[in-house]
Formats: sequence, structure tokens, C-alpha cells
Amino acid sequence: MTALTMSDSKTSILPGRSGFFGRMSDAFWRHPKLLLFLMLTPPLLWLGIIYIGSLIALLLQSFFSIDDFSGLVNYEFTLATYAQLLSPTNFDIIIRTVVMAALVTVASALIAFPIAYYAARYAQGKWKVLFYLGVMLPLWSSYLVKIYAWKLILAKEGILTWIFEKLHLSWLLDGVLNLPVVGGNSLSVSYLGTFIVFVYVWLPYMILPTQAALERVPGNLIEASADLGATPHQTFRTVLLPLALPGIVAGSIFTFSLTLGDYIIPQIIGSSRLFIGQAVYAQQGTAGNVPLAAAFSVVPIVIMALYLSLAKKLGAFDAL
Repeated sequence: MTALTMSDSKTSILPGRSGFFGRMSDAFWRHPKLLLFLMLTPPLLWLGIIYIGSLIALLLQSFFSIDDFSGLVNYEFTLATYAQLLSPTNFDIIIRTVVMAALVTVASALIAFPIAYYAARYAQGKWKVLFYLGVMLPLWSSYLVKIYAWKLILAKEGILTWIFEKLHLSWLLDGVLNLPVVGGNSLSVSYLGTFIVFVYVWLPYMILPTQAALERVPGNLIEASADLGATPHQTFRTVLLPLALPGIVAGSIFTFSLTLGDYIIPQIIGSSRLFIGQAVYAQQGTAGNVPLAAAFSVVPIVIMALYLSLAKKLGAFDAL
């Protein structure tokens, strides 16, 4: 009995494999943490050197200043560059960008919620497939192509103006364009046009997390609310909205941050007043004021850090 057991134990363990790859495979089998270390090291090095390293370099640049006489960077620690952000012109850029990002986020949430609710509660089979295709299809086309297409749609000679003329509503469009802040010569050179394109481009990023959150809401909770005498408004306010809020906040992370840092849409569609992304591009590429461009770049980082901390408390990360 003992001899049989010893014989089985000898044959149950395979001998070590020969060759470089065989010995390497055996080493990984014996030391699984070694394999994990080798797999994670390249992406962590890339993240640490390229991404985090560039952010640190950017942060350091923001503490330097530009010499007004020579135009060269003065590599001495100073907060003067951040003080320039509080000047009326630069602070107006920051406020304008944050307000636009907030408005785009709120509008995207209002538009996305009924679409996501229908897809989560009623769409089945091929209709749900069509829903996903309809939401994702705009994301498959080129970003610049979509922007320039909207430039033509919103132009003074574009199809939108033609539709208003055919409906005899040109007076309404002219009245909107004459508004002091949002208007302009046409929608393609106005804040309203910029807002419309921002909402169109980032809307899918709001719909999908909201739809995912609504699908996780048990249907019997809504039925129980109705059985207990709650009105549809009360059911929405006390049951549906709180449970869907993490998904809405998760979508707002995308819409708010993407609007905050975008410079292509305001560059192509909008007035001459700058947003943060345009200010960074102008200071870096045109004016050559790298410290001020870096200070402008830090502003969205700080804003999003505060926003993400709030979103985490609201459970948004669980809905991603």
C-alpha cells in the first residue's frame, strides 16, 4: 500500500520542462505574483511617466512666470501666474466655460432621462437593439465631420434657417439671435449654437449610464408605490429619481468634463469669446506664454477633482 502511494506521488508530478520558455512557464506557475508584476509594470510605467509625469510637469510650469520684456520663461517659483487668472478677462473665460459645462450637463440630463427610461422599461428585442444603434451611431462618425456638419446646419444660409422661413417663423429665430448674450449674426456664431452642438455631441454619454441605472430599478418598487397611493409625480420624485441619480451623475461626469476641456467646438461654432481650452491653445501656441497656459490647464483639473469627489459620494462610480 505504501509502495503504491509512493509510486503514484512520483508519477503525479510532471518533471520540469526544458528550454527557455518551458522554464519561464514553470516559474510563472510557481510564482503567480511574478507574472502579475511583469504584466502590470509596462502600463504602470506608461501611466506614471507619460500621464502623471506630464501632469506634474504641467503643474510645475504653472508656478513659473513669463518675462514681459524678453518673453522668456522665468524659472523662479511664483504665484503671479495664478494671480493672472483672477484678472477680469481670464476669470471671465473660466466662468463662461464652467457655466456652459453646467448648462450642457443639465440639458443633457433632461433630454436623456425620458429616452433612457423608455429604453429601460419598454424597449425589448429589436427595439432595444435599435435604441443602442441610434445612441451609438453618432459616436462612430468623425468628431470633426459632425462639427462641420452642424456648422452648415446652423449657418445663416443653412437648412435650419430655411425651415424657419418655410414655417414663417423667421421672426422667432431673429428674436433669439438678437438676445444680448446668447445671440449673434447666426446660430453658427453664437453661444446658443455652441450649446446646441455641445449637447448633441455629448448626449450619448449621458443616455447610456442613465439607461443602465434605470434598468437596475426593480419594477415592483414602482408598482408598490402606485399601490400605496402615490401619484406618478411622487413615485418619480421619491422612488425613481433617487435610484437613477447615480447613473445621471455618472453621465454628468462625462458631459461636464468633456465640455470643460473642449476647444474645437467653440473654435468652429461660437463667437470670438474664448473658453478654457481655447485660452490654453492661444497662450501655448500663439502667445508662447507656457506658464499661463499651464495655469489655465490646472483649473479644469481642480474643478473635476472636486466634482469627482462629490460624484463619488452620490454613488456615481457604481453606475459606471
